[in-house]
Amino acid sequence: MKNTYFDLIDQSYYFPQEGFDLKNDYLSFHGISLKYLIEKYGTPFKLVYLPRIGEQIRKARNLFNRAIKKNNYKGKYHYCYCTKCCHFSHVVKSALREGVHLETSSSFDIDLIFKLYEEGELTKNTIIVHNGYKTEDYLKKILKLNREGFKNSILVLDSKTEIKKVKEYASEYSGNLKIGIRIAIDEEPQSAYYTSRLGIRPSEILDFYKEEIHDDENVSLKMVHFFIDTGIKDNVYYWGEFQKALNLFVALKEVCPEIKALNLGGGFPIRNNLGFEYDYEYIINEIVSNIKSICVEANIEEPDIFTEFGKYTVGESGAIIFQVLEQKHQNDREVWYMVDNSLMNTIPDAWSILEKFIMLPVNKWQNEYTKVNIGGISCDHSDYYNSEDFNQQLFLPVIKDEDKEPLYIGFFHTGAYQDSISGYGGIKHCLIPAPKLIVIDRDEKGNFVDYVYRNEQTVDEMLSILGYHKSE
Repeated sequence: MKNTYFDLIDQSYYFPQEGFDLKNDYLSFHGISLKYLIEKYGTPFKLVYLPRIGEQIRKARNLFNRAIKKNNYKGKYHYCYCTKCCHFSHVVKSALREGVHLETSSSFDIDLIFKLYEEGELTKNTIIVHNGYKTEDYLKKILKLNREGFKNSILVLDSKTEIKKVKEYASEYSGNLKIGIRIAIDEEPQSAYYTSRLGIRPSEILDFYKEEIHDDENVSLKMVHFFIDTGIKDNVYYWGEFQKALNLFVALKEVCPEIKALNLGGGFPIRNNLGFEYDYEYIINEIVSNIKSICVEANIEEPDIFTEFGKYTVGESGAIIFQVLEQKHQNDREVWYMVDNSLMNTIPDAWSILEKFIMLPVNKWQNEYTKVNIGGISCDHSDYYNSEDFNQQLFLPVIKDEDKEPLYIGFFHTGAYQDSISGYGGIKHCLIPAPKLIVIDRDEKGNFVDYVYRNEQTVDEMLSILGYHKSE
């Protein structure tokens, strides 16, 4: 068996494959020469390949529409992009140009919606699904959307306590406020808790609807929201929770005919290794056919199907490229490749939740390969990456003393969450601002002195980082 890095990959996977190929012994990403980008910009750098966003959207939409036609399904399919996955203007706008709808998570998200409307990127007909805990500010801004004519704004209740304030605000609104209910699902057996903190317990939803919503003319229930945090997977756990959600939808539909939508939160997986396999067409057909069957059996109208795809939409568009600065032999068995940035800062999912990414060298594919660990340049113990598809081991080309060119490596499909979790430029996950920082000291007499070192970020500060222009 040959032992160059190319032979290792060629004998282990189908290669080249979608998005990855070799051109003159250098790795290309979606046909883009990474060597060209390295020579032009230097390392480290992040890249976003925007056309991949549209490709992913069109793929899912086509598969759902084919399944709808195949099953003679009467409802429609709506693709929503979860803004929390990546709020950058170039990403959100790329998704919107494919005709998607949006899902929001926090107060600042609504400001982003207004900004996109001002810039002509969406219309008041765009469906906006509002998830997340409803703070006072978040509720006020959702109501403002409704007042200003965003007729497809749907506020999804995350807990029973939210309904009181929702109804108070709805009574001030001249129209009818569209709402949804999120089902609290049972978590997987290995989870640290039994039931999701998000949503309302299934056993309480019917009574909650009858007591709080049914007779209130200011609100109307339009959506049932079902979310699996681990995503849509072909396993017993997912289909079991899915079936329970369908049964609850049927029960609600029988007492509330105005429900028109079933929202399948939790997205599709993306490729995190070169051996990734997932039958999107089969899963989508199973989803549609199961909803169809239970509706026909119950003799109820088939709902419009909503999906909220964030990571699936943008994940495969991203990559991070590093240069290996040094090869360190720390003992007889361990080799460290030290790269020119912190891995903790650039791919925080890898050390915080042990997420895997596709990791490949850009060059030296004809060199022999060796087992390595990859280390970042920070002084933190956790600033490393050593988990891949090869039995928890990483393999990369051997660095030879006579090599004239450094080894460059890339982490691919990093487009979702990494920037918001790492706080890139000051942005935060779900656009929830950092809390104000208060400093406390003592004066010369020993009395406490306190002052605000920095206030919470403002909407304008956050949106400016994300590339949205300030209103005139």
